[in-house]
Amino acid sequence: MTSQNAAGNRPNNSSIKIEIAGLDLNFNTVHIADATPTGAQIAAAAEVLPDKDPFVLRFLDDGELVPILASEVAPIDGVNDRFVVTSADRAFRLKVDGEQYDWPAQKITGKTVRKLAGIANDLQLMLAVENEPDKVIDNRDLVDLAMVSVERFYTVRETWKIKVQDTIIQSDQPTIKVRDAMTEAGFDPNQPWHIFLKVSGQPKQEVGLDFDVDLRTHGIEKLRLTPKDVNNGEAGNGFRLLGVDEAFLMQSGWRWRTVLDQGRRWLIIDNYQLPPGFSATAVAMALEIPNTYPGAQIDMFYVAPVLLLANGSRIGATETLITIGGVTYQRWSRHRGQVSPWNPKIDNVRTHLTLVDGALSREVNQ
Repeated sequence: MTSQNAAGNRPNNSSIKIEIAGLDLNFNTVHIADATPTGAQIAAAAEVLPDKDPFVLRFLDDGELVPILASEVAPIDGVNDRFVVTSADRAFRLKVDGEQYDWPAQKITGKTVRKLAGIANDLQLMLAVENEPDKVIDNRDLVDLAMVSVERFYTVRETWKIKVQDTIIQSDQPTIKVRDAMTEAGFDPNQPWHIFLKVSGQPKQEVGLDFDVDLRTHGIEKLRLTPKDVNNGEAGNGFRLLGVDEAFLMQSGWRWRTVLDQGRRWLIIDNYQLPPGFSATAVAMALEIPNTYPGAQIDMFYVAPVLLLANGSRIGATETLITIGGVTYQRWSRHRGQVSPWNPKIDNVRTHLTLVDGALSREVNQ
């Protein structure tokens, strides 16, 4: 009767096939005559002789590395028959996403860590080292496992960043359409824009809304936006507002217009009603709309005629006068605080006018 190997149910005198790799984890098929090979036999099959201090590790399907001593019979099961063989006198320990691994070398590359732990290509490998900022580990980076007792690696979903005007957006995909990048940054892509892609060391490139931006491009800097000045029907030298702003103003019942004056863009609302307590009951209200609005905030407001309190008292931080379209306006230097910073995704003419109304009411204790 022929004896059997309990692990693999193969006759002891049959040959087997196993896979052997070095520290590069590139496995090759090797034939061994003994169905129950020892660690020494596996090392010999890898041509690592005893005087070279062979170190044999069984590479399980889940990435775990199990040391096999020279005299120990390696379990052969037809599934986990992969072995890493090298010359070493000890193993170094590391963790990846909480899972522990032993590695028979002092240094390991990012690519090997990825192979060892089976990390997907769309995940970014990070290294946490005590008292230092976490580091991104690329495939070619070498990590010295002897620097600390346990090196802790972890993975995060890889993201890419680009600046749209002055707003930084983040994408979990390596490419993004210009239209989607603008929307994410709070800009209305349906408004007329000149759009330029800036990459360090290259001439700026004008692109369209459906252009796919490869965020992996070396030196990629930003998408720069410049509004196209077109007439909105309210004034001969006007410009278009965002759709959300025009809809709000049309519903408000105000008479409004946009004006270009000496390179500055103004929204002017005529007959803007004031709370009681001022020297006038209504004013022309002017808001400066930056060229890169809504990425850049609307700040302060301007009124004509100049306002005083009803008792004739001057109002603080309103001393500066400017001219818009030949009319003198009083600047109210009122700014957003840390509690309500400008958010290009939600702020617009309507939200700024709520701050204007609040500033006016406070002056007359309304």
